[in-house]
Amino acid sequence: MAAFDPVSALLGGCLIGLASVLLMALIGRIAGISGILGGALSLAAGDKAWRLAFLAGLIGAPLAMALIGRPLHEAQMPASWLVIVASGLLVGFGARLGGGCTSGHGVCGMARLSARSIVATVVFMASAAVVVAIVRHVTGG
Repeated sequence: MAAFDPVSALLGGCLIGLASVLLMALIGRIAGISGILGGALSLAAGDKAWRLAFLAGLIGAPLAMALIGRPLHEAQMPASWLVIVASGLLVGFGARLGGGCTSGHGVCGMARLSARSIVATVVFMASAAVVVAIVRHVTGG
């Protein structure tokens, strides 16, 4: 695991906040990644340009940082692809069930003091704590 870097964490948080505020201020949209990705993959015509640009930025920013000398950290994934695929499907299902993802509810919704987003974020965080406890202390992962 990479060492904690508070400066990078602070800058990253500021950039997430700035991107969220600009997206809301300029085009009136919430920066919820599940909604942005869902709209980009939708077959219906519509506002795909900004969605694709936002997603390209998510992928392109770390690559641009690598080009200027900031190394990309290697992801630490479990050995089983089955676990990775199942986890992804569960996260997608949870985002759909919760009416949004952690970025939409946790960053944008809580900033707007949305009661629904506050509850969703508390549920997300509690679920994450339970899963980590089970994986580390029950299954020995």
